[in-house]
Amino acid sequence: QVHLVEAGGGLVQPGGSLRLSCAASGTFLTITAMGWYRQAPGKQRELVAKITNGGTINYADSVKGRFTISRDNGKNTVYLQMNSLKPEDTAVYYCNADSHEPDYSGTYYDTDYWGQGTQVTVSS
Repeated sequence: QVHLVEAGGGLVQPGGSLRLSCAASGTFLTITAMGWYRQAPGKQRELVAKITNGGTINYADSVKGRFTISRDNGKNTVYLQMNSLKPEDTAVYYCNADSHEPDYSGTYYDTDYWGQGTQVTVSS
């Protein structure tokens, strides 16, 4: 089991910056990738950015050049630096971790875990 705790959301004016963090605990050694998703009211949850254990990073087109994902493996923490924020970035941001772990029989399977979400509001 992996437990994810997010921090850093809040209210910011357009053009401002926020930094989100997500700390993993539990059996975090099974994690293969960590990332951030967001869900705005009335919309589906969407990928914002993801970073694998190997360092491969993917960003949504809408945040490229403005957001930066990074990971501190020593602290089991992933960060999302958000700059030049826009009102359309307003959403609940969720931390996600992909995990490859064994079941009771020792057979490995893929699963994922989610944080509780943190609200980001961009408004003047």
